Amino acid sequence: MATRDVGNGPVLGTPDDYPDRPQRGGRLVVHVVIGVLVAIIAGGWGYVMWSMTGSSSGAVAQVVSFTVQPSQAEIVFTLDKPADRAAVCQIRALDAKHGEVGTKDVRIGPGEGTKQLKERLETSAEAASVHIQYCNLIE
Repeated sequence: MATRDVGNGPVLGTPDDYPDRPQRGGRLVVHVVIGVLVAIIAGGWGYVMWSMTGSSSGAVAQVVSFTVQPSQAEIVFTLDKPADRAAVCQIRALDAKHGEVGTKDVRIGPGEGTKQLKERLETSAEAASVHIQYCNLIE
């Protein structure tokens, strides 16, 4: 069946001995699917970051300053909330090893929308940092 001598050509044949490779399609679909997955992941990450700011609860607190002493800590923070609603914020003091040494819940009644507050809390040991754990609207 061989029409030529095997010793004169390559063992596996030449490119002309085989048919052309068929055209590959469907790459657009793969790229669209990858793009949709990336958009879903980016949107989910954006939602997580947005929800952690407190803006979803309607009350946003920001620390202005804090001072610490051996048995107490003081924090100055601003609270932005709707003027007709009350809010509860939890202040948390941490030591140098990030252990909790004090907490205090602060209730802010309805009234001004944006307000600067100064609060003092007792601690079981000297705090290294003081922050607002959360602020939620009530009523």
